[in-house]
Amino acid sequence: MEFCDTIVCGLVQSITFNWANNIVVSGLTSINSQLSHLVINSCKNVAVRNVKIIAPDQSPNTDGIHVQGSTGVTITGSTIGTGDDCISIGPGTRNLWMEHIKCGPGHGISIGSLGKDKKEDGVQNVTLTNSVFIGSDNGVSQVTYRNIKGTSRSQAAMIFNCSSSNPCRGIRLQDINLTYMNKAATSTCRNVHGTRSGVVVPRSCV
Repeated sequence: MEFCDTIVCGLVQSITFNWANNIVVSGLTSINSQLSHLVINSCKNVAVRNVKIIAPDQSPNTDGIHVQGSTGVTITGSTIGTGDDCISIGPGTRNLWMEHIKCGPGHGISIGSLGKDKKEDGVQNVTLTNSVFIGSDNGVSQVTYRNIKGTSRSQAAMIFNCSSSNPCRGIRLQDINLTYMNKAATSTCRNVHGTRSGVVVPRSCV
């Protein structure tokens, strides 16, 4: 999602929540928003349930749901088809749970636009489960793992197991050091595309 770029100035988002707590959005249908359909910014404890979001697959900047700077957001049982991200996840998002999402058309679910500011908050504890991507450009994309150190409970410390029809793209690994019981760990990859930089242990298959 781009803010006030050359073509989006003057357009509006359908629904925006700023600095709000304990919100429930249920049974909502949003059709053909000019920009993002639902924006959750700097909020706590938000439940989005059974919403339906529709926009043409060629409509730019029409993210279905955009979450940033928020904690404790759950998005469940929702159908999203747009010309941009079904769900976009921005800086400062923590404890985001997404379940039973039907995504498509669109760009998939994206963790993006991070790292533009050195003081920018990262993204933590994001879960997507039991969801379906139909006709989307990507499944999950634009994910960076940076400056991670620790131990793994299993020998396979890094596992990327993605769909052959919708591979994971834009995965970036930088300066990672993971061990298993004080010995070398391993990594496994299926249908993932990305880059690595710095020292990455175990040896990356990305």
